[in-house]
Amino acid sequence: MRYVASYLLATLGGNSSPSAKDIKKILDSVGIEADDDRLNKVISELNGKNIEDLIAQGIGKLASVPAGGAVVISTALGSAAPAVGSAPAAVEEKKEEKKEELEESDDDMGFSLFD
Repeated sequence: MRYVASYLLATLGGNSSPSAKDIKKILDSVGIEADDDRLNKVISELNGKNIEDLIAQGIGKLASVPAGGAVVISTALGSAAPAVGSAPAAVEEKKEEKKEELEESDDDMGFSLFD
């Protein structure tokens, strides 16, 4: 990932086709030692391609990837009704957990990081 990020930084800086030397310079500026094999792989894969087009294609691919928080709905008969009935119980449990967290926050013995 660091090699791709360095490549993108170089292109953002106006270098449309960064070399290994350019990317090593960026990585060295933050104290990262470059692995020549990985660096050459990134350069060979990205060289001659339009970065904006690659990013647009990547965003299109990521749109189909589920991001956390998705609710799974079971399609088995009879399982939908209990799931609906158990939803309020889950909300009540969350409220109780929040109350417990507030009580635990008093364990700092009167000292606070920002006092």
